[in-house]
Amino acid sequence: MSNADKVERFGVPWEESYGYAQAVKRGDTIYLSGQVAHSGKKLVAPAPVNDDGQVTDFTNMGRQLRQCYANAAELLGRFGASLDDVVEEVLYVVDADAGDAAAGPVRKEAYGRPDPMVASTMIGTSRLAFPELLVEVKFIARV
Repeated sequence: MSNADKVERFGVPWEESYGYAQAVKRGDTIYLSGQVAHSGKKLVAPAPVNDDGQVTDFTNMGRQLRQCYANAAELLGRFGASLDDVVEEVLYVVDADAGDAAAGPVRKEAYGRPDPMVASTMIGTSRLAFPELLVEVKFIARV
């Protein structure tokens, strides 16, 4: 495992095709790869796209973001940790306005408090791993 205390995967095809682990714990730090809106191999609340693969509607941003946090919580739980242990997150969004509108309420709900105690950065990007994805969230937790 090359210095990693533990790694976790979901067993989805893109882990093998791209070649990565969903989470790596090294010492007291857990690094989560960017979490996307999927349940098993199925995308959750995929955004509609046109024939060119461009998103035509961003209204599923909140639903996708909730699934990102749910997946992160599941992975962290495998290490005996939770979202309470997250110290930093980076949100990658394909539409900054939709991301900004969804992030506040969804993050507060996920962290269970009106003032999440986590460093947070949002970055706009032109596309994510699948055209139907609107958001991806990377996490670092300390235990």
